[in-house]
Amino acid sequence: MLASASPFVPPAPVPRTKPPSRFEIIRTVMRNPLELWGEPSFRLKWMKTKFFNERTLIANHPGLVRHVLVDNAQNYRMATIRQLILRPILRDGLLTAEGETWKRSRKAMAPVFTPRHARGFAEQMLAQSQAFKDRYVAAVDSNSGTGDVRDIAVDMTELTFDILSATLFSGHVAGSEEEFAGDIERLLSTMGQVDPMDLLKAPRWIPRIRRMFGQKVLDKFRAIVKQTMDDRQKMMRDEPDAVPEDFLTLLIRLHHPAGLTLDEIEDNIITFIGAGHETTARALGWTLYCLANSPADREKVEAEIDEVIAREPDPVKWLDQMPWTRAVFEEAMRLYPPAPSINRAAITDDSWQDEKGETVTIEAGTTVLVMPWTLHRHTLLWDRPEAFIPSRFLPENRGSIDRYQYLPFGVGPRICIGATFALQEAVIALGALLSEFRFDCVAETKPWPVQKLTTQPEGGLPMRVSRRQGNASR
Repeated sequence: MLASASPFVPPAPVPRTKPPSRFEIIRTVMRNPLELWGEPSFRLKWMKTKFFNERTLIANHPGLVRHVLVDNAQNYRMATIRQLILRPILRDGLLTAEGETWKRSRKAMAPVFTPRHARGFAEQMLAQSQAFKDRYVAAVDSNSGTGDVRDIAVDMTELTFDILSATLFSGHVAGSEEEFAGDIERLLSTMGQVDPMDLLKAPRWIPRIRRMFGQKVLDKFRAIVKQTMDDRQKMMRDEPDAVPEDFLTLLIRLHHPAGLTLDEIEDNIITFIGAGHETTARALGWTLYCLANSPADREKVEAEIDEVIAREPDPVKWLDQMPWTRAVFEEAMRLYPPAPSINRAAITDDSWQDEKGETVTIEAGTTVLVMPWTLHRHTLLWDRPEAFIPSRFLPENRGSIDRYQYLPFGVGPRICIGATFALQEAVIALGALLSEFRFDCVAETKPWPVQKLTTQPEGGLPMRVSRRQGNASR
């Protein structure tokens, strides 16, 4: 038995029992694509359907997922709709680049994102988390011990931005950091959503009304990134001994004939900001929300954090020594995957056969959807898939989870290059915050998962932040 008989079941759309009409598809995709999927998507190994007369395969069998994303990945390009949404923002960043551009960029950047480099940023992650915790101390103590009600979704966005700024830029951002953080939020809220023209696969030169409002902030955002890069290059020329060894410096050093162009470095910085900052922030918010509704798991996490911090001050070691803390974060990413869909399109005809001899054919041009949203909640793959059961991710239980049924960071050649960084960041942030505070739901805490670029809590996450009993002087 992995958990108590009545684990917390967090909110999620109820799978549809009948296919939506064409109008319902458009309306649902524009409002919240997570509400589109029907009951068969959560119980069948795969299913074929049509989406605006386009052949679509939903892949839920781990072996089929492996075939598409790993074993025969060269036969699958990025799906058109996905690129229409993301390329205007990210251009040739790792998430959207294809072909030789992607291969060259991935090869050049792989040494930058090694576990060794991630470990090198652990102290900065802890320092930023501690500084953020101090702000909580001031807010909570000013309320005479009753706690402070805050939107945790906003707070986690601010915390992960602080960590990103410290590790990516060493805090050296052209202009105001507050303005920069606000521009990130406006950029993602205006540019990262499906437009009706995307569904119709209209050419890129046809304006997307929804995104036109975001173009101005995108231009401003890119100008800030470019100026920050220019400032750093000048420092590298004029004051080499003062140059910080952060990600910006490491990336700029990749600017050479066999490496990256300055435009590609700019595209990837923007990709890291969007992918690394936003996804980790959302996952942290959902983790704190789920823990608030699962007191037994919260107590285990608190006890673990207290024990580890008391004997091990080095945050580099926390990821390995805090299995419960890591497990609650991974379970939150299962239920609310930061990237809820992975879209590919078949270049040539293909087929795959499962262990029972059943064959699925994949015609050229077919869109293949590997959706962590359905995969992570699939009835054939998970025990009580709708429930928050962190113990399934403890080391002794992980062997029952197939590598290709849990994809918070993707898989295969295009797996998230910053996965180790994100996991380390999350455990350090949770360790710092939960060593001092408890996060509890209030009457207004009624989040609803909505897919934009990430799985976001519509209505935010208003929660009461209070000192843990006996920790007022910690």
